[in-house]
Amino acid sequence: MDGAQMNCPVLILLGPPGAGKGTQARMLEEKFGLVQLSTGDLLRAAVAAGTEAGKAAKAVMEAGDLVSDEIVIAILRDRLAEPDCAKGVILDGFPRTTVQAEALDALLASTGQKINAAISLEVDDAAMVTRISGRFTCGGCGEGYHDTFKAPKVLNTCDKCGSTEMKRRADDNAETVASRLEAYHAQTAPLIEYYDAKGVLQNVDAMGEIGAIADQLGDIVASATR
Repeated sequence: MDGAQMNCPVLILLGPPGAGKGTQARMLEEKFGLVQLSTGDLLRAAVAAGTEAGKAAKAVMEAGDLVSDEIVIAILRDRLAEPDCAKGVILDGFPRTTVQAEALDALLASTGQKINAAISLEVDDAAMVTRISGRFTCGGCGEGYHDTFKAPKVLNTCDKCGSTEMKRRADDNAETVASRLEAYHAQTAPLIEYYDAKGVLQNVDAMGEIGAIADQLGDIVASATR
């Protein structure tokens, strides 16, 4: 890993389901040349590539078990060493617990890196039902949309790739949203305290308009990546 990669900015997006992490991460990716890294995508790519960590993850998943933190960290270590991560990365969906956060800190310390900013997208739980139940994605490129907040310019047609295949998650309903929020607060919200104690936490009101939220995030990222 060369010097540029060792000093690449590392940003974390925190927030409950429906907070807009994926949408905002893609916008930051385009604006700053950062690479968005989500746990699911990392696992699938590592398995497809047949790396050592990918083989280990595949064996675990085929057995119906959860991939261990050690395997996820190993996959993340390999990914951070890739040249396209030199400008910086946005971690979306990892870490989820303080144990994972500590493991991530150890990984970054071993390569001379650190967390530049942990950005918490603050939302109102009650509003999440409306937000989540109205969201859908393009089946072609994965661009995210919402019935109310971000509808395609042409009905059922992706603004980015022109695909007319739109997908909605089966669990995006009121019954499951409540349990997912409960799980978030129990497991992931303590990360807010963890990163606050380290002096890298930034809070952003994520209940406003997407563009305004993006502007706030842009200012934070610009400052953190100087």
